Amino acid sequence: MDLTGATWRTATRSGNTDCVEVADNLPGVVAVRDSKDRQGPVLAFTPQTWRSFVTHVKRH
Repeated sequence: MDLTGATWRTATRSGNTDCVEVADNLPGVVAVRDSKDRQGPVLAFTPQTWRSFVTHVKRH
């Protein structure tokens, strides 16, 4: 997966500590990575799947 041009941001509720980073500026994909291991693996989701996940987490 080509992540060139990804704009990574720290998760809103992380409090600027080690957490996850999200890049949602790429067409058709939302990428998620560990902020402590930026060169490590990246999870990729469709925007619809990511929205469903975030909606579920906010409810619980």
